[in-house]
Amino acid sequence: MQFDVLTLFPEMFEVLNESIIGKAKEKGLINVNLINIRDFSKNKHKKVDDTPYGGGAGMVLMPDVVYDTYKSVKTDKARVIYMSPQGKKLDQSKVEELSKQEHLILLCGHYEGIDQRVIDKIVDEEISIGDYVLTGGELPAMVLIDSVSRYIEGVLKEGSTKEESFSQGLLEYPQYTRPEIFEGQQVPEILLSGHHQNIDKWRRKQSLKMTLEKRSDLLDKINLSDEDKKVLEEIKNEVPNKVGTARN
Repeated sequence: MQFDVLTLFPEMFEVLNESIIGKAKEKGLINVNLINIRDFSKNKHKKVDDTPYGGGAGMVLMPDVVYDTYKSVKTDKARVIYMSPQGKKLDQSKVEELSKQEHLILLCGHYEGIDQRVIDKIVDEEISIGDYVLTGGELPAMVLIDSVSRYIEGVLKEGSTKEESFSQGLLEYPQYTRPEIFEGQQVPEILLSGHHQNIDKWRRKQSLKMTLEKRSDLLDKINLSDEDKKVLEEIKNEVPNKVGTARN
């Protein structure tokens, strides 16, 4: 997949050269092309912003500079995303949807934002990573690249995303590894049994339990089987004081 990032601070994206995303870049599974908006300024001082019409605090990115930056990388298949706190909140379904695209252009705002005229002209959708405001769109763009890249074939081992949190609407079950006993706590015996059917049932129950305790709102958004509903009732009877409450 091709990611073209329109930004004033390309140096911030060095983190994408590390870990799984860095390896995906090395293998050619994804390409992250960083385009400095300032390079397209016609001003001798490379000025890219100006005061807002109507007054107000801060500066606004000028539309012609942003538009020229966009034109340098646009293709017929490109989908342009403006990273904005006003956008639709990024979730797992959106991540999976975007992973099927061939070319994403990510526009990173800064200062007080971008002239609305160029947003109206080139942006296909606005995406937010949460109901809060950051100093720019670079961190949200990195979050989007990381989350989307994981669903591109070959980036992770096959099957790695099937049972993780949100992939089936539930939070993931707890994981354990060696040593078998740590600080007096033993790995659950069921995981040592080698009985895969029982292990699967245990993991499903733990997934339901984790979701009920930490994100009960998710349970209203998925279709639970009769067996799931039965297990949920068992969980509620086992730990009634913890359901729907935060842990200390």
